[in-house]
Amino acid sequence: MNSLRAVAIALCFIVALFGVLPFPSNAQLNPSFYSKTCPNVSSIVREVIRNVSKTDTRMLASLVRLHFHDCFVQGCDASVLLNNTATIVSEQDAFPNRNSLRGLDVVNQIKTAVEKACPNTVSCADILALAAELSSTLSQGPDWKVPLGRRDGLTANQSLANQNLPAPFNSLDQLKAAFASQGLSTTDLVALSGAHTFGRAHCSLFVSRLYNFSNTGSPDPTLNATYLQQLRNICPNGGPGTPLASFDPTTPDKFDKNYYSNLQVKKGLLQSDQELFSTSGADTISIVDNFATDQKAFFESFKAAMIKMGNIGVLTGNQGEIRKQCNFVNSKSVELGLVNVASTEEGMVSSM
Repeated sequence: MNSLRAVAIALCFIVALFGVLPFPSNAQLNPSFYSKTCPNVSSIVREVIRNVSKTDTRMLASLVRLHFHDCFVQGCDASVLLNNTATIVSEQDAFPNRNSLRGLDVVNQIKTAVEKACPNTVSCADILALAAELSSTLSQGPDWKVPLGRRDGLTANQSLANQNLPAPFNSLDQLKAAFASQGLSTTDLVALSGAHTFGRAHCSLFVSRLYNFSNTGSPDPTLNATYLQQLRNICPNGGPGTPLASFDPTTPDKFDKNYYSNLQVKKGLLQSDQELFSTSGADTISIVDNFATDQKAFFESFKAAMIKMGNIGVLTGNQGEIRKQCNFVNSKSVELGLVNVASTEEGMVSSM
């Protein structure tokens, strides 16, 4: 009897111990997380983004991309927002992000407005998730209930940013591998790629397709001839690489299904875009065809994929912190030595 009681006490101790340890738990994310502590957070975020987008239509696509670039590197913990410090090597200087990330100042504007209404309550990671959803709706795209309750990470990982973020010249197999490593399916890959229905990309990310694809001295054969000439007019051979081209030449600032219709007629801007449709025998072709004819199907898949992506590696409960400023960990965390320094590598990805 005593031995049974001892086992029961031990089990209770283990349950109690594990109940307070910071293990990840996506189940803690809830759209109503701030219903009592910051009930107007979504409206605050929306108002800032709406005002910015009046003069910068690209910003809506940039904020969606910012959330993506956060979640693919050690999870959705706002690590992409951290600036360089004595203890942080910023992901912003990773090759996929260098001179291409946009919206950092807008996130800071949002954080300032949210802090004024609800001090020390809403994480920067949740602000990124909300900003992505609201950017979609403000560009006539789908809306969804954003699961909330993320906390902000204490570290950045520039090396992982170079390693994990897909590149604009990736093959379909490479894209699938990158998404699968995050627990995302082929349908998720095609749906999330649909975010390229709006936004812009620098010539440097696709100029090789126009003049010297795979060192052949010829353009990419999967490029529509008329579209090729249009892009060459924007991006001359040997040019600076900084001019911008719209991902979707038909409705560049609207969130719709035209991205997939463009792929069907060989008008994908990046090689990684066109790979979804032009890779012989690929299982992605039927998904592209479906989304090209059924916008509702695309929207539903995009919503599901964004929620799924937003759950990657989240910190909840007592993990991480609620940053006072999105670009820096709180000073107490630095004093306690809870931050580390990551190394660097090289890679590349698209810009919006």
